Amino acid sequence: MGSFSTMHWLIVLVIVALVFGTRKLGSFGSDLGSAIKGFKDGIREAELEPVSAEKADTAKPVAALNDAQQTHATPKQ
Repeated sequence: MGSFSTMHWLIVLVIVALVFGTRKLGSFGSDLGSAIKGFKDGIREAELEPVSAEKADTAKPVAALNDAQQTHATPKQ
């Protein structure tokens, strides 16, 4: 009773096709496909972009840290 059989899903599919029509379902499928493709492209760009931005962000603090260490590392006489 908790899960649907294959026959239940076929009946649901037929009802959805009758309500929305095959033309709207086809356009919905193509819109969904293009949205997923755009999402994947955005994820790929986001994965590549922070690497270069991260290198630029870490270069300045490391240089500042090195300068600070050099000024504090001078031996007292």
